[in-house]
Amino acid sequence: MPTEFGRKHVHGERSKPFRPSMIFKALAAMVLLILLALAAYAGFGYFDALRDSDGLKQRAAGLMASQRGPDDLTQRKLHQLLAVEDPAFWRHNGFDVETKGAGLTTITQSLAKRLAFEDFEPGIGKIRQTTYALGLEQRLSKKEILALALETVQMGPGPDGWMEGMFDASMQIYGKPPAALSDHQWLKLVAVLIAPRQFNLQAPDKPLEDRVARIERLLAGRCAAQDERDVWLDRCGPAAAH
Repeated sequence: MPTEFGRKHVHGERSKPFRPSMIFKALAAMVLLILLALAAYAGFGYFDALRDSDGLKQRAAGLMASQRGPDDLTQRKLHQLLAVEDPAFWRHNGFDVETKGAGLTTITQSLAKRLAFEDFEPGIGKIRQTTYALGLEQRLSKKEILALALETVQMGPGPDGWMEGMFDASMQIYGKPPAALSDHQWLKLVAVLIAPRQFNLQAPDKPLEDRVARIERLLAGRCAAQDERDVWLDRCGPAAAH
């Protein structure tokens, strides 16, 4: 007589014994596939950067020829910028999670996010962002990376709308290039980089002035970042002024 599932019942038939090892093998295979997919995704980021490098080098050369490169900031202002944003910039290969106050994103990684993504999503996107940054470091000089970063960084709202690039922001807010700014004016531009939508360069802004004061104390050696995640300079508050 047919059984419920259309099979004939065989007297004495036994089901196969459950084997935990079969589940472990299936899980291991799934993990391996996921790792291979992540490796491929990471590889695409690196090789995309290599592919884009010739065009980016030309773009950086044009910026520097137009006096919009790192050397056009003055050495002092470039030092101030890197001391806040990426203290190990000249030494790392695009990736740094150890330097105090640097956060988890280098200047090169920030640039990679702007160049390689139309709509960056945290999480898995960080993998491609990092490998793209590693590719940039392989093909571009540090000064070329800085020129591109200075031109593409987000600076917040300005009199002509949303501002992009430190040279453009300097002209819109102060009417002169970065090299002609006072230290305080320049550090206001540096201060907004951490959260350009949060600060206002066009009007008195107490939180912005507080961040500038923290940066000034850091640069004066009166305080230091607590660890690599201390990008807001928590230890450089008013207490550090004395």
